[in-house]
Amino acid sequence: MTNSSGGRRLDNWIAGFIAYTDNNEAPYLFKKWTAISCVAAALQRKCRIEWGVGLTWFPNMYIVLVGPSSTRKGTAMGPGLELLEAVGTIKLAANATSVQALIKRLKETNYNDVDLETGSMIFHSSLTVFSKEFTVFLGYQNSPMITALCDWFDCDRKWKYETISRQTEEIIGVWVNLFGATTPDLIRMSMPMEMIGGGLTSRIIYVVEGRKGKSVACPIMTDKESQLRDDLIYDLEKISLLSGNYKYTDRFMDKWIEFYHVNDDTPPDLGKYFDGYLGRRAVHIMKLSMISCAARNKPLGQNLTMDSKDLTWAIATIEEVEVNMRYVFKGVGKNPYADVMHQVITWLCESGRSEVSVQELYLRYQDDLDVMALDRLIKSLEITGKVKRIYTPGKLDSLLILHSF
Repeated sequence: MTNSSGGRRLDNWIAGFIAYTDNNEAPYLFKKWTAISCVAAALQRKCRIEWGVGLTWFPNMYIVLVGPSSTRKGTAMGPGLELLEAVGTIKLAANATSVQALIKRLKETNYNDVDLETGSMIFHSSLTVFSKEFTVFLGYQNSPMITALCDWFDCDRKWKYETISRQTEEIIGVWVNLFGATTPDLIRMSMPMEMIGGGLTSRIIYVVEGRKGKSVACPIMTDKESQLRDDLIYDLEKISLLSGNYKYTDRFMDKWIEFYHVNDDTPPDLGKYFDGYLGRRAVHIMKLSMISCAARNKPLGQNLTMDSKDLTWAIATIEEVEVNMRYVFKGVGKNPYADVMHQVITWLCESGRSEVSVQELYLRYQDDLDVMALDRLIKSLEITGKVKRIYTPGKLDSLLILHSF
């Protein structure tokens, strides 16, 4: 795990964080994406990749952990927040704020750094939103906040806005990194339906889990974990000192060209609400490649040189999270029973049973469905191949759960 080359203590910051949090109950993917967000927060707007005329990408990401209240989202985020605060030079936004207050905070976040590659000064306003209650931060269908976050994702060199007194002001070097957590129901309620599938939702990586990770009865910090914490803080400080334009090897470029064509020709099928996301999928993967490169302990002078390992890791990481990401907007639509249908499918899938009685299903969801609505829902599930209704004379009807889940 440890390595003294390149001035750091750990081989890989993300792997180190996962090892550090091994003794807590958060799911693995929640821990991994917490680590990703922390590395992004440390890099700020000082690091970039210039990718053609007028096209520059920065390593900021919008990441939201999504799961029921018992999935240990806060358990994953807590150690990450503690490490960021320990570094001290990474500016964080309040958990709940208005868009006006956030703009003010962003404007006050002024950095003057030296580009270690060119020696020129870098002026930027880099801010990480770290919110354990993302929908509280975002507000209910808060269009001004949603619009501002959409604008900030691309990290424009200058961002202009109109004050209450109708004066125009600008922020130099906008850079916003977003990390939050919420439940499936709240994220669907907080977004206007017409914005789901595009806009802000296409810029967010949703990390979806249905249950907590392993059970840990006594999560007492060990001496090894305490040392890991010190190493993580030390290396995160080192990462926060990086600046300049990313470079890439020939093997990185060869793999990128191969990936880019495959991504265009045969994108994954994530459902109708992810067309906008798929249009930005390559950008997300480039950002992850930049984060992977910075997280790895490399010889001095190669910290910002991406190779094929970084791109391979980025592609695998995005494919890993896309398995469940497609379910984040299940229940959204004009069908009045769309939401409860998603709940029923999730319950049947996670029950681990091959058969349930119709009576048990009705008693579980009787607050949401009357008998006629239940029949319509079961017929819909049969058409999609999820279940088969079994009629047995003299006995209660039952549902045979098929393997198409």
